[in-house]
Amino acid sequence: MIYLHSKNNTAHGEISHQRPFISKVITNSNLPFPLRASYALRWHGSTEALPQGFGLVLISSGKACPDRDAGNGLTNIVRLAPELDYLKEHDVIKFQPADCGINVLYRHEANSNAFLVTERCNSFCIMCSQPPRDINDHYLVDDMLEALPLIHSETHEICITGGEPTLWGDDFIQMIRASETHLPRTSLHILSNGRNFKNLDLAIKVAAVKHHDLMIGIPLYADYSQLHDYIVQADNAFDDTLRGILNLKRCRVPVEIRVVIHRENYHRLPQLAEFITRNLLFVDHVALMGLEIRGFAKSNLDAIWIDPYDYRNELAEAIDTLARSRMRVSLYNHPLCVIPEPVRRFAVKSISDWKNDFLNECQNCNSKQECGGFFSSNLTKTSDHIKAL
Repeated sequence: MIYLHSKNNTAHGEISHQRPFISKVITNSNLPFPLRASYALRWHGSTEALPQGFGLVLISSGKACPDRDAGNGLTNIVRLAPELDYLKEHDVIKFQPADCGINVLYRHEANSNAFLVTERCNSFCIMCSQPPRDINDHYLVDDMLEALPLIHSETHEICITGGEPTLWGDDFIQMIRASETHLPRTSLHILSNGRNFKNLDLAIKVAAVKHHDLMIGIPLYADYSQLHDYIVQADNAFDDTLRGILNLKRCRVPVEIRVVIHRENYHRLPQLAEFITRNLLFVDHVALMGLEIRGFAKSNLDAIWIDPYDYRNELAEAIDTLARSRMRVSLYNHPLCVIPEPVRRFAVKSISDWKNDFLNECQNCNSKQECGGFFSSNLTKTSDHIKAL
């Protein structure tokens, strides 16, 4: 597991920042002095001659630092906590001067980078890994907009997630527009429950941005309204979601259907696949997904947990139905050893590297490099059928 935030960093000398400071990490200490204040220098050299003028100078946790009380005039020097010692060139961070906290907003070497832009949501899914909170968190939007120009231009993909990002209205459109402006070669994946797209105007505004590579991932948990509405704990959610998908596709916006599998809906996977092929054949991707045991999924675990091995037949039938209809289908968040061999070719290494782990049983597996492994939060509750292949 890779930590994305820490409050255990230590300031040495004066910190000049009065407000949070978002910056790109660089390793070039020879940057012209007038440009230095905008950057965080990752310093691996001797601490006897620490460069000055940078917005931050980040030194490793094990390095000795000159005595800050010796009158040496050190400014903006921060010793990183061990969990953030991995910070490298092109990473983007947010520094909180009040407690020397650092949030890692973007990692250049990550297999995925996501921006949480709100914790608010108009659904209340029983297995939600990010339980909604009714708070004013617009600063998350501001953080993303400030970070976007700092992200490396060759980044493959970034993700916008929540909560429900569309609740920001025009600010939601601004985030899409800014992503296209600053990262014209980077794909954008937006995770939304899709319900607000029942308003055609919102779908039209998204399409009007003309993002070069956009995908909106929308959950559909069942083939009939009562079950879907129960899972998301919202009346009329099934109808809203379908109207949203139809409006987006009417505007030629790419849509991905995402299905999180658990005890409440696994038995309807074949019927859901049939529903999708009959009614939503025009969507661009279908992702069948395993649980992430955090948030409400952890609180409701006794009610929703099922060993993935126990729904392997329903899973295989659903994938076969989708694939025979020539739909693009993927299987996320499942270790290879618990899924039927004929559908393993659909499995994707989908878990973000910062929260991806393996069990001891996996160490001698010949398929470990191709396997998606486990969420770090899932290691205490895994299938009884894990084995090395």
